[in-house]
Amino acid sequence: NPCSACLLVWDLRFWATCPSSSTICFLFVIFAVSTIFHCHRRLALVPTPWAYAGRVVLFPRHLPAGGVFTINAKGRLGNQMGEYATLYALAKMNGRAAFIPPQMHSTLAPIFRITLPVLHDATARSVPWENYYLNDWMEEQYLVRLTGYPCSWTFYHHLRAEILREFTLHAHVREEAQNFLRGLRVNGSRPSTYVGVHVRRGDYVRVMPTVWKGVLADRDYLQQALGWFRARHRSPLFVITSDDMAWCRRNINSSHQDVLFAGNGRQGSPARDFALLTQCNHTVITVGTFGIWAAYLTGGSTVYLANFTLPGSRFRMIFKPQAAFLPEWVGIAANLGQARETRAPRAHRPQ
Repeated sequence: NPCSACLLVWDLRFWATCPSSSTICFLFVIFAVSTIFHCHRRLALVPTPWAYAGRVVLFPRHLPAGGVFTINAKGRLGNQMGEYATLYALAKMNGRAAFIPPQMHSTLAPIFRITLPVLHDATARSVPWENYYLNDWMEEQYLVRLTGYPCSWTFYHHLRAEILREFTLHAHVREEAQNFLRGLRVNGSRPSTYVGVHVRRGDYVRVMPTVWKGVLADRDYLQQALGWFRARHRSPLFVITSDDMAWCRRNINSSHQDVLFAGNGRQGSPARDFALLTQCNHTVITVGTFGIWAAYLTGGSTVYLANFTLPGSRFRMIFKPQAAFLPEWVGIAANLGQARETRAPRAHRPQ
């Protein structure tokens, strides 16, 4: 049968050229090892919160017998840095063990080399906590304050070296920022002085005039702040970051060829902007804890927006400038004209 003969010939040729099972197994092993190797190298370049494991306490019986301090994890990066530093300082002052919530670990650990252990949510829910509310400054009667939005150097400045160590950037975060800055030029030359500028707007555009009866940084303030550094440093480079980069491009004068709009404007991924600021030599800040912490970690000179709320503002009841801004920082008073114009008119007496 011709057809049967053809099939037999094809079958013999197939088996003659088909690799043996041992060859197939060998090739599969090579492919699998190569895939795992390359995937491992790629994943090593993508940091995740779990890449920075902290000691996690799962059961209440594992908590120290002498007492435990923890704190809420509220707000974004700047708020949580303030909460962490305050917890660290107050726990150490009182000789107690300190633990952070998992949410705080997820926010800070991908950026900084923090050391405080993590208290599992299930464990935290089973502990009969005694809650204390913190004002935004240190008072002598405070032993522990576990809630609120503390961000004041009066809590932790006596431990500055330890706080700076806790907020040391991971190597890959620092190197990315430094590589970016190394490639920048002012009029063709590499600058000798970098000034990080953070312009906070976001929800404050609505909240500051309506709730706190105040103003945000305007064009005049930024011009004065940049001018302060131009008068003291030869050819500085201003590295602009903000949650509203479009506003910055419209309102910051870049005609001197010494301004770089470097921020990505993404509040959900603040690590890059924060790292850029802290790798500069000096800082200009407006409002908000993000800028305060960037300036604190950077060192150098800092210019900040001062007197940005009207007298009688409720903001002054919860925020003391002398407790937020270091004494050596330089304040430039805000123009409160806009706040006075937008203040709600008083109700008329009935006739």
